[in-house]
Amino acid sequence: MADDYILTTEGLTKEFAGFVAVKDVNLSVRRHSIHALIGPNGAGKTTCFNLLTKFLPLSRGRISYNGRDISSAKPADIARSGLVRSFQISAVFPHLTLVENVRIALQRPLGTSFHFWRSERSLEKLNARAEELLDAVGLSDFRHLTAVELPYGRKRALEIATTLALEPEMMLLDEPMAGMGHEDIEKISDLIKRVAKNRTVLMVEHNLSVVAKLSDTITVLRRGEILAEGNYETVSKNPEVIEAYMGTGHG
Repeated sequence: MADDYILTTEGLTKEFAGFVAVKDVNLSVRRHSIHALIGPNGAGKTTCFNLLTKFLPLSRGRISYNGRDISSAKPADIARSGLVRSFQISAVFPHLTLVENVRIALQRPLGTSFHFWRSERSLEKLNARAEELLDAVGLSDFRHLTAVELPYGRKRALEIATTLALEPEMMLLDEPMAGMGHEDIEKISDLIKRVAKNRTVLMVEHNLSVVAKLSDTITVLRRGEILAEGNYETVSKNPEVIEAYMGTGHG
């Protein structure tokens, strides 16, 4: 049964000077599923992400990834193990082309990370894979533009391409729809659904229609604790969940 779950936490807890931001969170993320973490402002969603990726140390608890305890692992080791996070704010190099952005991400597994000074020829072998990834996220026609020239939604697609370049087994998406218009939301939702086919996705997302469309399982946090868990139909009918959202808004 444990093999069904790629990521589990036991008693995940984070305290800041006496304030408990995350308290005794037990998560079980099923392999090859899309799992959403939702909740009103201040619920502890981003803190959870920071704990899972070790950008914050745990106060207490345990994190297992693929059956291995990663509670004390370093962020870079976690990324190398296949657990890769895409940030809330688009993290791309604005003045490099799309191909160059993806190529930098492709260098990481080769151990030549960020060797900007390497000859163009030595990096050309990565171009074919970079173009494949751009094609996968619908950006082939824009490959020679610089990232700064892209509209917001396409920047997010580029960020997903650079994340995919790291060959993640599991992707953590932190508010992938933040700041997007309706048309971009549709495109990125479809993209997430496509890239999730052979990997696992855990996402923090405020847009509940996106959550309803994409998620197999939803965990609702309130004040750092799990309030409810299940599929969208179950969670959306839970009186406590309705009260949590109606009472505070869901910004």
